[in-house]
Parts: sequence; structure tokens; C-alpha cells
Amino acid sequence: MTLAQVVLELALVVTTMLVTATLVFVGPRRLVAAVRGYRWRLEACLLPIAALGVVLALRWSTRDVVLRLERRVVGHNITHTLFALEQRLLGETPVVLLQSIQTEALTEFFVFIYIYGYAFLLLFPIVAYFALEEMEELSTLLLAFTANYGIGLVCYMLFIAYGPRNFDPLVFEPLLYDAFPQSRTLTNQVNQNTNVFPSLHTSLSMTVFFLAWLTRDRYPLWVPLSGFLAISVALSTMYLGIHWFLDVVAGTVLALISVYIGVNYTVDGIVSTGRRYLARRFDRIGKPGSE
Repeated sequence: MTLAQVVLELALVVTTMLVTATLVFVGPRRLVAAVRGYRWRLEACLLPIAALGVVLALRWSTRDVVLRLERRVVGHNITHTLFALEQRLLGETPVVLLQSIQTEALTEFFVFIYIYGYAFLLLFPIVAYFALEEMEELSTLLLAFTANYGIGLVCYMLFIAYGPRNFDPLVFEPLLYDAFPQSRTLTNQVNQNTNVFPSLHTSLSMTVFFLAWLTRDRYPLWVPLSGFLAISVALSTMYLGIHWFLDVVAGTVLALISVYIGVNYTVDGIVSTGRRYLARRFDRIGKPGSE
């Protein structure tokens, strides 16, 4: 399959899931109200949307630069360290244990979760929170996503880490490509094989679940579904041989940090704080006798 065909299939499946979930969880009335009031909703979330857009643009536009910095200047290869730590702490890496119980049905389930379920999990809360009467929850979600991508980008520059399937294909099976070979076309476009520590699949999924719990009064039924999907995504990354267990742990910690940032800060507040800090620094530099 070509990249266009893979993307089209992904879009069709995820759109079907989004429409179904929107009708069930959000409801027609909220949806109609959101469509009618889309302008003020977008204006209320303009800064978080812009911040996320900037971080994503930096992530995609600087891929080659980041890769060179990672491999030649900054990055430290921690793959063997991750593998050794898991064996020392757990006796055996959970990836081996998960793959030891593989079945055709289980592999199909985790492939579906990793590709389609993950995309749905990230997109649906945007729709759901957009339909609320206030945009605080959506702004929090977008800022938390921004923190995930931003911190993740820094980690990928600092740490070179190959996933189990690339570390030792004889021990760890590349089940994603074996069961769904066309996914290679998509993953090669959006990721590097050293972008492993932490697992952004895990961090973003857990971010959605943690925020679903914090906003459970808004969509109570979304909490168990988001939790099931988030845990399934985390397990799928190991079952399919993509991430180590420690990547998943680090991703969960990153999710907690990102949610904290999203809940306790705003983009406007962060920008204002940065401006005040820079103003003080320039003011000190301009004074006689300053450093």
C-alpha cells in the first residue's frame, strides 16, 4: 500500500470511531451547540492551539537537525542500559513475557490499538472538550500535549535508544511489521527508530486518561474507556516490540508532569513569565557594573 492509501484507511477508520463516540458521549445537542459557537471556542483556545502547532512544527521541521545532534553531539546510547536494568530489576524484560503469550487474535488487537485506537484516543477528547460550555479543559489538554511533545523532543536529543525489535530481532519479534507490514510506510514518515525513551505513545495516551479522570464529572463514561485504551496502548508498544518497559514507565511519568503543567499553568502565563524574566535579565545587563 502507498502512503496515501494507508493514511486514507487510517482516516476512514478513526473518523468512524470519532463519529460514533461523539454521538454516544457528547450527544447531538452539545455537538450542535459547539458547531454554532465554534468561533468563540476557537478564540478561547487560540494560544494553546498556537503553542501546540509551534512545537509540532519544530518537531517535524527539525527532524534531520535533531537526528544529527542526537547521534553526533548530544545523545548518549542507553539501549544496553535499559535492557540490563530490566533484566536486573525484573529478571526478564516484560517484552519477552508479553510476546511469549502471543496469538493471532491478540496481535491483531494490539496492532489495531497501536494504530487506530491511539489516534482515536488523542483526537476524541479534543472534540469532546470543544463541545463543553467552557474551554478550560480543552486548553489544559492542548497545553499538556504541548508539554509532552516538547519534553519528549528534548529527551530524544539527549538519549539514543533503540526499541527491542531493533536491538535484537532474533529475541524480540517485530510483530507490528509482521502482522501489518503497510504500517512501515506510515511510521517511517513520522518517527525515528531512536525515538524510544520515553514512549510518547504511552505519555500522550496516559495524559488523556489522567485528564479524563480529573474531568470525570463532564464525561463519566469516557473515564473507563480512555483508561482501557491508554493501558492497551502502553501494552501494545511492548507486545509489538517497539518499546521497553522502562520507556513505558518514563512515558507515564512524562504524562503526570505534562498534566501538572496543563492543569496549573496557561500559555499566556508562561509567556508572561518568560517576558518578565528576560526583561529583568536585560535590565541587569544594561546597568553599570552588572555581569
